[in-house]
Amino acid sequence: MLAFGFGDNVEKELLAAFREKRAEKKYYALCLGRFKEKSALLSAYLQKDSENALVKIFDNAKTGLEKIITEYAVIEERGDLTKVEVTLHTGKTHQIRAHLAHIGCPILGDMKYGDETENKKRGVARQCLVAKHLSFSFSEGSRLAYLNEKRFVSRFDV
Repeated sequence: MLAFGFGDNVEKELLAAFREKRAEKKYYALCLGRFKEKSALLSAYLQKDSENALVKIFDNAKTGLEKIITEYAVIEERGDLTKVEVTLHTGKTHQIRAHLAHIGCPILGDMKYGDETENKKRGVARQCLVAKHLSFSFSEGSRLAYLNEKRFVSRFDV
């Protein structure tokens, strides 16, 4: 991968920003049901099932589980659907999808963790989840420091 046409060093710096949590990503999701709170910082434990390409979420720590932290804020409620902004404080496979389903608010259209009956009834076959915003934090001496003032916004919505 050659990032922005600047060369390998820029690619390494971008990858380091993601790895070191200096890249902030915000997601929008359209979920079935109503959230108990308008915003919350959720904490749980994730178990990866690579064989079945699934994850399972648990409320309590156990050996072999990874701690996950998912933050959400309700943006809009439309009938029995809720649009939320999600921030990952840990970035694990299927974290958003599985964590929201675990608290009883699965993402509309999610065929893996969602409500299959509702998805079919509504004719939705794709998950209503989009990476909406991306911003970075680079040191002042970085060739990418100019990105610190920028916020990249997807034109897609849910």
